[in-house]
Amino acid sequence: MINSIFHATTFTIASVAAAMATALVLGILIALLYKLSGAHAGSFAVILAVMPLLVSFVIMIVNGNLGTSVAVLGAFGLVRFRSMPGTAREIGFIFFSMAAGLSVGMGFLSLAVLLTLAAGAAIFILEKAHFGTTVSLERDLHITIPEDLDYNGIFDDLFQTYTQYARLDYVKTTNMGTMYELFYCVKLKKPDTEKAFIDGLRCRNGNLPIILGLASHKKNEL
Repeated sequence: MINSIFHATTFTIASVAAAMATALVLGILIALLYKLSGAHAGSFAVILAVMPLLVSFVIMIVNGNLGTSVAVLGAFGLVRFRSMPGTAREIGFIFFSMAAGLSVGMGFLSLAVLLTLAAGAAIFILEKAHFGTTVSLERDLHITIPEDLDYNGIFDDLFQTYTQYARLDYVKTTNMGTMYELFYCVKLKKPDTEKAFIDGLRCRNGNLPIILGLASHKKNEL
């Protein structure tokens, strides 16, 4: 049975010290996991390390006080809407740290440790297994052509050879109207045919600039 180290909303120096130490250790573990599982920002890792400690203090302060709890909830809401949107991964780690801090603040230290170890192991394994990530063959294609070149159908045979589909999204004039810029969304048949595809396009557009890159999907922001 998991019991809280705090009894009847009373705190002792020993129990608070144990909660502080546990929250700080768990925060550092979560921050290390965040750094190991992918690209990271140093300042964000520091915040993750101290967030369980801060959240646990807030929970201890508002323990049993409904009015203060509502005020703290409003403060958390203001922080969320006054900050830049983060990726799903960053938001997930924030909730991870807050969950650990909430458990510690309520005095359930063993539950907080169990949560951190179980969720941390699951995140680490799934990240290393590249769960949910696939290599997309969809590309953004930007072709510059001279104004006297009729682009209708001129690249169709190359698209048929190297792509599963090709869609012309829009056309823009450039260089005082002396050139056109064509913006396509294409999906390659094979990833190792990019160079041959670009070489074929260069022969058609007079060796003017060509840009082929990953499709510019928006980040998963919450």
